[in-house]
Amino acid sequence: MKIVISANGPDLEAQASPVFGRCPVYVFVDTETMAFEAVENPAINAAGGAGIQAAQFVVERGAQAVVTGNMGPNAFNVLQAADVPIYLFGGGTVGEAASAYQQGQLSTVGGASAPAHAGMGMGRGMGMGRGMGRGMGMGRGMGQGMGRGSGANVGRARGTVSPTAPQSPMPTTGPAPSRQEEIESLKNVAGELRQQLADVLERLDRLEKGG
Repeated sequence: MKIVISANGPDLEAQASPVFGRCPVYVFVDTETMAFEAVENPAINAAGGAGIQAAQFVVERGAQAVVTGNMGPNAFNVLQAADVPIYLFGGGTVGEAASAYQQGQLSTVGGASAPAHAGMGMGRGMGMGRGMGRGMGMGRGMGQGMGRGSGANVGRARGTVSPTAPQSPMPTTGPAPSRQEEIESLKNVAGELRQQLADVLERLDRLEKGG
């Protein structure tokens, strides 16, 4: 299983980070082999919406579970919508966090464990090597009623948010699609829906701050 651990450094000996959205590094670990790859957090210096961007980033890279010290409400909502469970780790190294997950010593959380913007100003800029590629992009279970429009007008303008009606991901007439075509189509729809959700949450974040 592929999990991601918020970290202060790029390897298993680094300390796990107590924050998610603004941690310096994400370490992706294969829990069967303990093979890992570290990727710099692209949202660490974001002016706003870091939790949303970070959550979408790890989902797109195929994380099937998240291990971190605390989780803000915006990141929690994105991960919950993508059906990615969140486990809290009290402190230690990345390797210890992965082992604790393997041994079933961590508990999932049913809601945010930190207020919004709790990670502001923590751990900026570590400098990393290469990334991990495009990831899995699964994003299950978040498309109810969101529609599959481009999201260009959702959360980016100051008008009313008006999601389009859901559309079928595959044609309803003609030859039946192949399994692979249907998988690719559903992945595209899931990606669009994830983007819409991230836009909506980012707009909510700005409104809550009076933006």
